[in-house]
Amino acid sequence: MRALIRTDASLQIGSGHVMRCLGLAGALAARGVEVHFASRELPGHLCESIAAHGFAVHRLRPPDADDTPPVISKYASWLGVSEDRDAVETRAVLETLGGVDLLVADHYALGLYWERTLRFLTGRLFIIDDLADRRHDADVVLNQSLDGRAQNGAALLLPPGCARLFGPRYALLRPEFAAARRQLRRRDGELRRLLVFLGGVDAGGYTDRVLDALALLHRTVPETDVVAGPANPAAAALADRCRAGGGHLHFLENVDDMAALMAAADFAVGAGGLTAWERACVGLPALILTVAENQQRGAAALAQAGAALLLDGAAATPAAIAAQLEALTPERLREMSAHGLELVDGRGMERVLRVLLPPAVNLRRAGAADRDVVLTWRNAPDVRRYARSDAAITPEQHRQWFEKVLDDPARPLLIAEDGGRPVGVLRYDCDGPAAEVSVYLVPGRAGRGYGPAVLRAGSTWLQHQRPETERIVAEIHADNAPSQYAFTEAGYLYRDGRYVQELAP
Repeated sequence: MRALIRTDASLQIGSGHVMRCLGLAGALAARGVEVHFASRELPGHLCESIAAHGFAVHRLRPPDADDTPPVISKYASWLGVSEDRDAVETRAVLETLGGVDLLVADHYALGLYWERTLRFLTGRLFIIDDLADRRHDADVVLNQSLDGRAQNGAALLLPPGCARLFGPRYALLRPEFAAARRQLRRRDGELRRLLVFLGGVDAGGYTDRVLDALALLHRTVPETDVVAGPANPAAAALADRCRAGGGHLHFLENVDDMAALMAAADFAVGAGGLTAWERACVGLPALILTVAENQQRGAAALAQAGAALLLDGAAATPAAIAAQLEALTPERLREMSAHGLELVDGRGMERVLRVLLPPAVNLRRAGAADRDVVLTWRNAPDVRRYARSDAAITPEQHRQWFEKVLDDPARPLLIAEDGGRPVGVLRYDCDGPAAEVSVYLVPGRAGRGYGPAVLRAGSTWLQHQRPETERIVAEIHADNAPSQYAFTEAGYLYRDGRYVQELAP
C-alpha cells in the first residue's frame, strides 16, 4: 500500500501541519504503508526534516516572482501559488508514483477544487481540516477541535458517506504520548517546573514575552525548559538569553521527546493546535496564547472544558502573562490536569488508522445453518445490553424470528466475515427508498475497527442489491457510545435523534 501526504511548513504557516503528518506517516509506515510527502519549498519549509525521518519528499517548486494566488480564502496566500498550479504539480507526483491507495491533505489553502481534481488518482482521500468552514469532497475528514457547534456545521458540508472524525478523541498524537500517559506521575499541584514552547516558528516572538514575564514574578521562578522549534528564526538569540538568565532557564532546540518534557513539567505556556492535545494527554495544565486566528475557537473550547487557561495573543504582554502565573494555585493546577486527562486519552492515532486501514470485510446472506450460532451471539451480554430489549431470547422465539426473516426479501440478514471468520451480523428492514439498519459484532470482535467496516460494506451491498434504497437510518441507544462513534466513522450523520446515511446515486 502506498500513501502520499500533501502538506507544507513555512514561516507563515508554522510547523504544526508537518509535525502531525510526520506522526501519521510513522504510524502508517509501522503498518507496512509506503509513505511519500509532497511539500513546497516555501521560506521555512521542513523538507530536510521530513527526509531525516526516513520519508521520500517530492519537493514542489517555490513560488515564482509573479505568482499571486487568487484571494479565494484568508489562507490562500499560505500556498504561495494558485490552487490550480498546486493540483497540476501534485498530480504529476501521483502519476510518477502510479497513483496511490491513500492521499492525505493537511493544508488550509487546499480545498474542493484541488480535491475533485485529484480524487480519481487515489483509492481514498483523507482531509485534515481544523477550520470546519468549507466544503470537501473526501472519503474521510478529521477535525480534532473540541468546538462541537463548528463540527455540526461542518458535517453538513461533507459528501454522503464521508467518515467524520470529529473531536480530540481522534487527535493525531505520536505513540510516545500514550506511553508517557501510562507511566504518568501523580501531580500534586506544586509549580516546580515550567515548559515554554510557542510552536515550531513563533514568528510573533512570544517566547521572549514569556521570559520577560518570568522576570516580573514575585513568586519563586520555577525551573524552566524553553523549547525552540525547528524553524524558529530567533533560536540563537533565545539560547543566548537563557544562558545569561541564570541556572533556572534551560534552552532546548529540536526536541525529539516532547512527551517526556511535558510529563516532567507542572505547567506550560504554549500555543494552541496539536501541542494543546499533547499537553492534555499527559495532564499538563497550560496557559494557551492564541498566536494564530485558526487556533482561537479550539483553544476557547479547551479553556471552557477547564483544561487550560486562555490569553489572546494580542493581549499577551509580559505583565498579563505574569499575572496569570501569579494566580496559579495547587487546586487549580490539579483540576486542569484532571480535565485534560479526561479529554484526550492518546489513542486518537489508533482510531484514525482503523478508519484509514479498515479490516477487509465480506458479507454473505445468512442461511439456515447460521440459526443457532446467531442466537448465541445475540444473547451475549454485551449485545443484549444495547438491544431494544435486553431480555435473553429463547430458542423457540429465535427459530420463529429467524425463519420469518430468511423468508422476507425486504429484510436481508447478512453475516460479515474477515478471512472466513464471522465478525458481525447486519440486518436491514427495507421500505421503498429507506432502510433501517440493525448491527452488532460477534462477541470478542469489538475494538478492532469492525463496526465501521461492517456498516460501510453494508451500504455498498445495499447500493448493488437494492439500488432503489436512497437512505439508511439507525436508532441507537443513548448510552451506546461505541455504536455512535462507529456510525459516525462509517459516514452516518446524526439528525433528529437518529443516525442517517444518504446514499450517493
